[in-house]
Amino acid sequence: MIEIAVVGAHLTGLPLNHELEAQGGVFRRAAGTRPCYRLFALAGGPPQRPGLLRVGARDGASIAAEVWALPPDGFGRFVAAVPAPLCVGTMLLADGTTPKGFLVEPEGLAGAEDITRYGGWRGFLAAIASPTPA
Repeated sequence: MIEIAVVGAHLTGLPLNHELEAQGGVFRRAAGTRPCYRLFALAGGPPQRPGLLRVGARDGASIAAEVWALPPDGFGRFVAAVPAPLCVGTMLLADGTTPKGFLVEPEGLAGAEDITRYGGWRGFLAAIASPTPA
């Protein structure tokens, strides 16, 4: 089994989670990244998607993630379907592990909103579902 970390629409219960399950994915654990990432709500959709960008250690934050495991053939099919500007690279997690995971190419940040302050995709979705009155 090959581990892959997800931070957005592939999280448990969200619109694209079924893609992991269809490839034989098994939930392993919830995790946070090391504090060297920024999270962005990408332009476009549906579905709405985040982009995770690795930055300098003093410029980032820990972002909520889930780690799933896929059989090698399922991993290959899953990764082959990842659309640009998303990509798969090595993620650095707070627990010291370094699974493959979803990242974003810097070019994909045009028109994106920095949502790092929410700590993760679920935090962002909760904030836009219940905005604070002005």
